[in-house]
Amino acid sequence: MTDAFIEISGLVKRFGPFTAVDGLSFTVAKGEVLGFLGPNGAGKSTTMKMITGFLAPTDGHISVCGHAVESERLAAQRQIGYLPEGAPAYGDMTPRQFLGFIADVRGLRGEEAQRAVEAAVEKTELDHVMDQQIETLSKGFTRRVGLAQAILHDPQVLIMDEPTDGLDPNQKHSIRSLIKSMAPEKAIIISTHILEEVDAVCSRALIIDRGRIVADGTPDELISRSRFHNAVTVVVGAKDADVLRAGLDALPMVGEMEEAEGGGKVKMTVFPDIEDDIIVDDVSELITQNNWDVRALYAEAGRLDQVFRSLTTADTAAEEDVDRTPEALERAGEASFE
Repeated sequence: MTDAFIEISGLVKRFGPFTAVDGLSFTVAKGEVLGFLGPNGAGKSTTMKMITGFLAPTDGHISVCGHAVESERLAAQRQIGYLPEGAPAYGDMTPRQFLGFIADVRGLRGEEAQRAVEAAVEKTELDHVMDQQIETLSKGFTRRVGLAQAILHDPQVLIMDEPTDGLDPNQKHSIRSLIKSMAPEKAIIISTHILEEVDAVCSRALIIDRGRIVADGTPDELISRSRFHNAVTVVVGAKDADVLRAGLDALPMVGEMEEAEGGGKVKMTVFPDIEDDIIVDDVSELITQNNWDVRALYAEAGRLDQVFRSLTTADTAAEEDVDRTPEALERAGEASFE
């Protein structure tokens, strides 16, 4: 087995005439946290369902910890912890009952099962709701029950669809810290629409659009592709805006400028004339020499949301609009694992 815990090659998924995933190839190694990004309908959830063996690919190959998902599905699934969208659970069960059930399904018995449940509960901070019916829990607690079942058996591969969906800021921080603490020993894939989450926990980000990879790199590498990379933003009192604008425009290394006004202040974002030029020192020196009333001055690392928008289309045909009932898949000629 290679260092890659997840290996995907030429992955395709069609629903009748609609191609949801179109030839994806990538690997995820031990120690990597891969942020899986894309607009609605880009193929993220479909790809995750194929990796976990819940959906059969039309074409391509998936390997999890050396096990081919197509031919060794159960062996692959034993290595996977999966938090699907919506964190489905049995609403009439309590978390204690549900996690005990999951431990049993995972083949854990006796003290081993008890230790696994206790560890998962501690990590997801579920202690004081363990005997409350799941259907009565808040969305955040329900989400944490789903995460607890995903990590219960200490899997080598962890795949999570929107893991912090519905959580408050403190809960998000806690879950992100948990993900980072688990990362060195696992290969983790996180699908998320929260771009700050990519910077917070991911070592790598992969952007897909219409079922194809359009970017793959570290968060810093993707941010450096932003048109705001090395730009400088200055917030100045409105009375000094005209003279500042003229001074900045006279700097030879400054290219275009963008402005926004409000509350008696003007925010100017200045872009370097030559890509990758660093202009913050020149802008700062100009301001210092003229003693202008500057309220803020900072260099821009780049903006991931702008990179995301530049690489992807508007929401595609939403994945949830595709009819995936067994009857529809049969009509579309899709094979199943059964």
